[in-house]
Amino acid sequence: MHWREAEREYTDEVIGESTLPRAFEESVARNGEEVAQQYKGGVYDRSLTTGVIPRAGDGEFAELTYDGMASVVRNLAAGFRELGVERGDRVGIFADTRMEWAQTDFGLLAAGAVVTTVYAGSSPNQAEYLLSDAGARGVVVENGETLERVLAVENELDLEFVVVMDRVEGYDDREDVLTLAELHDRGEAAFDREAYEERIDATEPEDLATLIYTSGTTGRPKGVELTHRNLRANVNQCRKRFGPRPDKEAAGLPSITPETRAVSFLPLAHVLERTAGHFLMFASGASVAYAESPDTLQEDFQTVQPTTSTSVPRVYEKIYDAIRSQASESDVKRRIFEWAVEVGKEFHRTPSPGPVLKGKQALADRLVFGQVKEALGGEIEFLISGGGSLSPELCALYHGMGMPILEGYGLTETAPVVSVNPIEAPEIGTIGPPLPDVEIAVDEGVVGERQRREAAGEVGELLVRGPNVTRGYWNDEEATAEAFADEVPGADPEAGSAGGSGDSGKWFRTGDVVEVRPDDYIVFRERAKQIIVLSTGKNVAPGPIEDAFAASEVVEQCMVMGDGRKFISALIVPNVEGVREWAETEGIDLPDEERELCRDERVKERIDEEVERVNEGFESHERIKQFRVIPEEFTEDNDMLTPTMKKKRRNILDRFADEIEAIYGE
Repeated sequence: MHWREAEREYTDEVIGESTLPRAFEESVARNGEEVAQQYKGGVYDRSLTTGVIPRAGDGEFAELTYDGMASVVRNLAAGFRELGVERGDRVGIFADTRMEWAQTDFGLLAAGAVVTTVYAGSSPNQAEYLLSDAGARGVVVENGETLERVLAVENELDLEFVVVMDRVEGYDDREDVLTLAELHDRGEAAFDREAYEERIDATEPEDLATLIYTSGTTGRPKGVELTHRNLRANVNQCRKRFGPRPDKEAAGLPSITPETRAVSFLPLAHVLERTAGHFLMFASGASVAYAESPDTLQEDFQTVQPTTSTSVPRVYEKIYDAIRSQASESDVKRRIFEWAVEVGKEFHRTPSPGPVLKGKQALADRLVFGQVKEALGGEIEFLISGGGSLSPELCALYHGMGMPILEGYGLTETAPVVSVNPIEAPEIGTIGPPLPDVEIAVDEGVVGERQRREAAGEVGELLVRGPNVTRGYWNDEEATAEAFADEVPGADPEAGSAGGSGDSGKWFRTGDVVEVRPDDYIVFRERAKQIIVLSTGKNVAPGPIEDAFAASEVVEQCMVMGDGRKFISALIVPNVEGVREWAETEGIDLPDEERELCRDERVKERIDEEVERVNEGFESHERIKQFRVIPEEFTEDNDMLTPTMKKKRRNILDRFADEIEAIYGE
């Protein structure tokens, strides 16, 4: 049986129509004694370690079984009910990704609440908007700092309670402020199993489960309404692709099972980690370990030894940069590493490697790739990438090293996964075929005749429908109406592509330009709203140009510009460590101060070589004609990246307006 047919027909105990809290309880019944969560000591001053869960040693991971996690979740659910939370009430979670986030999420859902998420880095004003727009009745915050951010705007909110995950002092006079441990204790005293089960059963699949606000890259954040059915459907769809189907087991291919160990570090406030690293993993009986931060990933991977993880392209780029830096301690090591990289990419590109190439691959694995895999715990079976476009060159390298990255695509509005590469047949440079029961179509009217003529398949704006698609935006009928189409423009009303029968109803307009190949694999082209239109009338997609710098030793980040201008230009953030390593090998003495380094003509000449290398892969009108080297990295802290590491182009353009004007003024 072909894998596509096998996944369409596959079903098991995980796949079902129940609500999210019921799916969790069903998993607990199957996996009670298995490890559900691993949490690290010395990172947080957890209030729950006061007699509720064991304290983890500093820098060490402790374990909590499914039965142990369920006990915490049930008592939290009862605690929230004691605070007056009723079915349909909105309650915020304002915290970083950690064990308590997951427990609080399931506790609120079991209490019948609607979880509205707030990114951990949100300012008081941002938190106020997200909580007030949702009409939140209460909020669970991480620590004293996030508590203060909420209290700074409490006069603008209508909150009845604030719960703090960590220990805090100085709020004994506030009856409306309590720790998570205090909430747990209230719930434990009031818990009644029969009442708990009745409340779960009272929740319907069509009930709202969560409000997740868009990241704001294209304007004011909108609250995306996702029901239990939306999220449960996407868990089912992902399970069909990644579950332990008989055809996978027969072929010896990895899948997601109770033996799966995942590391979670992306924001749980965003739908990608919430579905892929949270709902899917716990429904499947997997173990989830919470990393300290993206900066400690290598250390945490080595300790936990995960079999899989979900991330965004930026993290995979940084991991590669760290590996390359370690391999550049001497000229000999650097040359061996560079040779191994080329062997790995060639091995992956070759359909039937001969004995010579196999021998080279074995040597590269012994000298380089084996060490890389050990640095990430030594047990990685596959990695998932979403939330942005991954460089095909970098993706091919990971495949060549024996750690395949399966690139996918989704949006908050689709809960989120629309498509992802299968482990059976990954196609680098694509975002995979649609998941089962996801129906797609293409509106070709948003692209020019040349793009349609040159494409191997259909090209245009991607439209999606299915049980995982949102019903709309919270309190925003106008935005909801604009986001949907009754039918595919210019197509048969029954138009649709692979992925199954999908769901009857309207088509969601993604705003993303894609090409759907004849084999139904999707190639991401660009955000329709981010297409650069030159004053000459030529259209340029910035994403592929920026991605082409991903494996560069001397370029950390690149943002391409040129909308309404005569030519394409770029702002380039140097990889300072890589630049200094290059300079040392060349006997060049560079300034110590980073800003002066960016002004150094020799550095500009070296980066110009990288720009010319990238330019060779693009048409004349797509090539970078001028660039400026800037000393400030795009980060979430300086408001130039979203929490999911997408560029806030508008903010970057404003921040570097003088440099941009200098480019085009000349």
